[in-house]
Amino acid sequence: MIDHVSIAVRDLPAAGAFYDAVLAPIGLSRLVTREATIGFGKRYPEFWLNSRPHSVPGTDNPGAHICLRAPSREAVETFHALAITLGARNEGAPAERTATITSYFGAFIIDLDGNKIEAVTFPRGQD
Repeated sequence: MIDHVSIAVRDLPAAGAFYDAVLAPIGLSRLVTREATIGFGKRYPEFWLNSRPHSVPGTDNPGAHICLRAPSREAVETFHALAITLGARNEGAPAERTATITSYFGAFIIDLDGNKIEAVTFPRGQD
């Protein structure tokens, strides 16, 4: 249903380097680099960073989050560990979780600009 998403970042080069590292384990890589935007994806840019140097960082509870599909539990764990190592805040350590319709394995971070990002993988047969 959703084709792509974008988030605002204050320091585009720093955010680009952060996401180069944390998105690699879940299979996303940098596909587009422009003066004010960077796009990550598998075959086309699905996740965009947009330069907003004068924006204010998000609050402790931004109210919305973006969930990115990971290929495995190990990828979710690596995404989370790298993000924390690179300065993100833990918003939910990698763990089994139960949602309304299914169970899944996921982890949440708050990135350097206050964006809440989740990596998730589903048990076989539930994706």
